[in-house]
Amino acid sequence: MQMAATESDGVALAYDRWAPIYDLVFGPVFHRGRRAAIEAAERVGGRILEVGVGTGLSLPGYSSRNLVLGVDISAPMLWKARNRVVEQGLRHVGGLAVMDAEQLAFADGSFDVVVAQYVVTAVPSPERALDEFLRVLRPGGTMVITTRIGAEGGLRAVIERRLMPVTSRLGWRTEFPWARYANWAAGAEGVQLVQRLSLPPLGHFSLIQFEKRQAHAALLAEH
Repeated sequence: MQMAATESDGVALAYDRWAPIYDLVFGPVFHRGRRAAIEAAERVGGRILEVGVGTGLSLPGYSSRNLVLGVDISAPMLWKARNRVVEQGLRHVGGLAVMDAEQLAFADGSFDVVVAQYVVTAVPSPERALDEFLRVLRPGGTMVITTRIGAEGGLRAVIERRLMPVTSRLGWRTEFPWARYANWAAGAEGVQLVQRLSLPPLGHFSLIQFEKRQAHAALLAEH
C-alpha cells in the first residue's frame, strides 16, 4: 500500500510541474479528443464526473443542462480549473476536488457518466482506476475514456518500451496495449464495450466507451 501511495505522489508531482504550461502544450494537441469525449458524454448527460479534469480545459464544452464534477490528483492543476470556472461563469460545474482516481470518494452508482481523458495510462494501477470508474457509475451509465493505445508489436512497441523510464517520470506510459482494456473488460462484471474510435494525432489515441449493464445492479444487490 505504501508503494502505491508513493507512486500516486509521483504522478501528482509530475502534473504539478506541468500545471503552468499544460494548456499551451496539450491544449491544441488533444482538442479533437476532448471534443469527442464531451460529445459522447453529452449523448447520455445528467451527472457527469470528469476524472483527471486537470486545468479544466474541457469544462466550458459541457452544456448547462448537465451537472459536472471534476477531480484531479494535482492541486495546482485544479487551482487553474477553479479560476476557469469563476472567470467563465461555468454554473454547470458543481465542484472540483483533489482526489486519487484509484480511490474515488463517491458512493456506488453516483454518476450517469464518468469521463477520463488521457488519465488511465498515467495512474499507477490502471485496472484499479477502471474498477473505481465502474463502481461510481449507475447501472446503464457510460464510461468515456480517451487514451493512448500502445503498439502490440514491431518497432513502435520496442521504442515505446525503451521510452517508458522517461515518460513515466513525465506522468504517463508509452507502453499500454489495447489488451489491458480488453482483459479488464473481460474480467469485470457487467461491462460492455460500446465504441472504440481512433483519434489524432497519428491514430495512437482512441476514444473508448464502456457501458455498465443494467443486470449488474441486481448482482450488486445480492452481495
